[in-house]
Amino acid sequence: QVHLVESGGGLVQAGGSLRLSCAASISFFSRYTMGWYRQAPGKQRELVAAITGGGEPNYADSVKGRFTISRDNAKDTVYLQMNSLKPEDTAVYYCHAKYVLGPNYWGQGTQVTVSS
Repeated sequence: QVHLVESGGGLVQAGGSLRLSCAASISFFSRYTMGWYRQAPGKQRELVAAITGGGEPNYADSVKGRFTISRDNAKDTVYLQMNSLKPEDTAVYYCHAKYVLGPNYWGQGTQVTVSS
């Protein structure tokens, strides 16, 4: 059974920063590609950033240079450092885990609201 628990969301002014955390209960966590997705009201869920088991990151163009994804395999945790936040970053942010062709696992989501 896989559980992903996000934390760190909240309300912040434009230009501010937040750090999201996702604690995972997964066997062999280091083998999973971990990711952060977000979904704004009325929009589809989109990939924000992902990181392979080996630590290689990938970012959506809209967050490059502002967001940083990282992982601590000793703690089975993945992070998303979000800087220079914009109102358009407002969304529910979801943690995601996937191993090769296995199933997709999702957290319950954490709300991020950026005020202008």
